[in-house]
Amino acid sequence: MIESFLRLTRAWNLVIIVFAQYFTAWFLAKADVLHDFRLLFLSLSTVLIAAGGYVINDYYDVKIDVINNPSRVVIGRTVHRRFAILLHVVLSVLGIAIGFLVSWKLAAVNVLSVSILWFYSNLLKRLPFIGNFTVALLTSFSIGILVFLYSTNVGLIIVYAVFSFFMTLIREIIKDMEDLKGDNTYGCKTLPIIWGIRKTKFFLYSIVVIFSITVVVINYFYVKLPVIYFVMLLFVPLAWLTTRLIQADTKKDFGWLSSFCKVIMLLGILSMALIP
Repeated sequence: MIESFLRLTRAWNLVIIVFAQYFTAWFLAKADVLHDFRLLFLSLSTVLIAAGGYVINDYYDVKIDVINNPSRVVIGRTVHRRFAILLHVVLSVLGIAIGFLVSWKLAAVNVLSVSILWFYSNLLKRLPFIGNFTVALLTSFSIGILVFLYSTNVGLIIVYAVFSFFMTLIREIIKDMEDLKGDNTYGCKTLPIIWGIRKTKFFLYSIVVIFSITVVVINYFYVKLPVIYFVMLLFVPLAWLTTRLIQADTKKDFGWLSSFCKVIMLLGILSMALIP
């Protein structure tokens, strides 16, 4: 049961969220993370809401996941559907309640996030691009929300929030390419389904270019970090990702690319420690 719970709530992804928020607070905002209970409550509320989002997403996607990722299916096998709904509600309510311990504004944002996650799982993820954009926006906000707590290095925090947005957007579209068969079977209208793999790849190339230009522009005008940071920890990995994307044409290829996006995101988080 514990293993099913960890798989259902994507425990590893939750660890990365906490890791990213604490690294941001420590290295960018220069906060005393060991004694800042506001950060603890913010991270805990974020993780609970994200976990609830994963649960409700799997609840609505059982049939699709049976085709795309049968080994990952938990709901209906080891976890009853009614329990999954109850778990989603409990996690979401706890996340909102803990948000009040920081501020009513954070609690309000948490209510909005829970609503968007439900709407995404029920409808948006089956629409072209809108679902991808929604997940990317929520992921970037898990970094950007720290500006509610800290006023130090706000520009840097925004840079990393933008980084998180674009990398998540790229990964989500790649995942749609990986899951094309199941999505198509159950009537989803993702980009690979309505455009095909070839056009979707060209769209991804354009996102990579926009991403790179955006980071450079923000850094040039507002942050002014040495370019070597971006070359070694962003542009080289992105170039490798793009090269492999050009060659990719199987589910296994797209699965590898999706995992590599996580590696790039982890490198981005670790790069915070190099900033003076």
